[in-house]
Amino acid sequence: MPSHQYDLIVIGSGPAGEKGAAQAAYFSKKVALIECEKGLGGAAANTGTLPSKTLRETALYLSGFRQRGLFGVNMTFKESVTARDFLFREKLVQETENRRIEGNLDRHKVTVFHGMASLVDQHTVRLEKQEGGSELLAAKVLLIATGSRPFRPAVFPFDDSRVYDSDTILNLHDIPQEMLVVGGGVIGCEYACMFAALGIRVTLLEGRAQLLTFLDPEVADLLTRNMIEMGVNIRFSETVTSVQPGPEQIQATLASGSRLSVDTILVAAGRSGNTDKLNLSFVGLSANKRGVIEVNEHYQTAVPNIYAAGDVIGFPALAATSMEQARVAMVHAFDLKYKSRVAPFLPYGIYTIPECSMAGATEESLTKESVSFVAGKAQYSANARGQIIGARNGFLKLLFAADSMKLLGVHAIGEQATELVHIGLIALQTNATADLFIETCFNYPTLGELYKYATYDALGRRAKLRGESESPF
Repeated sequence: MPSHQYDLIVIGSGPAGEKGAAQAAYFSKKVALIECEKGLGGAAANTGTLPSKTLRETALYLSGFRQRGLFGVNMTFKESVTARDFLFREKLVQETENRRIEGNLDRHKVTVFHGMASLVDQHTVRLEKQEGGSELLAAKVLLIATGSRPFRPAVFPFDDSRVYDSDTILNLHDIPQEMLVVGGGVIGCEYACMFAALGIRVTLLEGRAQLLTFLDPEVADLLTRNMIEMGVNIRFSETVTSVQPGPEQIQATLASGSRLSVDTILVAAGRSGNTDKLNLSFVGLSANKRGVIEVNEHYQTAVPNIYAAGDVIGFPALAATSMEQARVAMVHAFDLKYKSRVAPFLPYGIYTIPECSMAGATEESLTKESVSFVAGKAQYSANARGQIIGARNGFLKLLFAADSMKLLGVHAIGEQATELVHIGLIALQTNATADLFIETCFNYPTLGELYKYATYDALGRRAKLRGESESPF
């Protein structure tokens, strides 16, 4: 018999697990949370989101990269950047976030257990305690928020201390001279940029013909050109067929037949959901080959009282969306009459150098849906704040419906793009038109002004298409 009875048991303490637990507990539900690792927060706090973004800022600081565009300022990273230099700040941020999550769960009176969880039946979870022994916990509702881990292709010898994935890179022993990054997705591009900023010779392999195909093509193209200017050797339509570790370097043989000798390899080949130890079959559930569980619009699995949220349900697998998914799931599970859906527009932030961000429709999606639209752009280099911070390139692109000038999409690349996108995100949420940006008075000088001038550009383009005289914008 279960030793404890709860309203909700949450498996995993990442963004989805923490926020799902807190949401239910806020409405006076008795909640237990099980975490298999020593630290709370999942990959977001310990190996993924926050650590990688912290390392990016550290790389920019140590290299003086942001100052390179300023007139009369010439900064380079110090002669010998050590792994300790690089990772020090990341450890501080990780520990602070661990304490914040612990405090949040404690404030909501969520009971936290450390150990491995597996399903016994649709209401019962077996807890294998870290300190030894096991016990059964029962609840009306279960939330699976076990997150994901890096996928490890068999071709790579991960037992070699010089071969890393996106989790183990945080244990980097030494700053290498040459690095091979395998995979040109978000994680691969982010790490390629930050290591290149430190002066490491980085080769990035991408199996497709371009980087980040979900981005606006102009954004992806500018990012690619910036990475090449930083010294990243990008090789498209390439994969690794074999790896031979040597005493001094590692040799990778590519599908094209060419060979690369490097000090370190970082494999960024996607992620797999952490579902293999849950015993999903015990309750009639299953996951696909990448460990992903299928859910409905309420984040409910095929078993009505079992919900899942976050990386474990697949795309978009972002910390921000994971939090919202779990909140919506718990509102539905307990009929809380509160937050009934995840926002219709989600922001995407890519922390490359420079940053890229987007929300809403793309030109490709609008064309595919036969929606008539007009695009407007504003360049960082023509913006006063952009000139002040030394932004040589970067732009904001807005997509409007050609008839009503309703905002349909926002795309940005450049310094603070992941912050800048939120102005457009709110406009999308409120069905705003071009009038919002024309009538708004933005602080001067700010990057926010880009919205006004991108809108002027769109209005001017629409006037030309209609054969009208250009407005004096």
